[in-house]
Amino acid sequence: MSSTIKINAGNGNSFSAYVANKKGVQGGRGILLIQEIFGVNQTMRDLADDFSLLGYVVVCPDLFWRIRPEIRLENYDKADWDAAFGYFKAFDVDRGVEDLKATLAHMRGMKEITSKVAAIGYCLGGKLAYLMATRSDIDASVSYYGVGLEGLLDEAPRIARPLMIHMAGKDQFVPPPAQAKIQAALSHHPNVALHVYEEQDHAFARVGGDHWDPTAAAIANESTVRFLRQALA
Repeated sequence: MSSTIKINAGNGNSFSAYVANKKGVQGGRGILLIQEIFGVNQTMRDLADDFSLLGYVVVCPDLFWRIRPEIRLENYDKADWDAAFGYFKAFDVDRGVEDLKATLAHMRGMKEITSKVAAIGYCLGGKLAYLMATRSDIDASVSYYGVGLEGLLDEAPRIARPLMIHMAGKDQFVPPPAQAKIQAALSHHPNVALHVYEEQDHAFARVGGDHWDPTAAAIANESTVRFLRQALA
């Protein structure tokens, strides 16, 4: 079971979101799935479907709607990367967080969801998952190789609920000095579980991607599943 819904963004605006509920859950827990820079493409929809098979109701909103609705870059070739970086540069992070908050509010009003909600994000979504942990009352968050966290560490004292971070030790978009700052600020935070995959590059958990590592991805994903079971209990 999957569908597309509309989320109210205020001022007469709305944006779309992909919903996966493969087990037909009613009155369960939710996952707010946050896109990479390639839009709500098949990769994100497959992730939503996979998480829903674990018994969650998953909602993945289109966060690039203010730039152009329904962006879906599927090929990961040079043209897609060039376009994705263009969208990334045009993306307003603060407005994106507000759209995520609107999505969270919508999810908490769905009959399918009557329990806790976690955010899970990848790449750009990993950054936004961190910001949902600092700027919203979401019940838990998971950040996969979030980019730019080193510039947001002043918000870390506001992390009041569980946050798991998966960091790629050889992330080409998060250089060693940035990683050192993140680890120094967050490794001892009482609400943060920080996992570093020393030999992995960015997007190591994206199935079929250039840097996909099935072993490391399995370890990270299994950690996420355990984290969700505990944080959303």
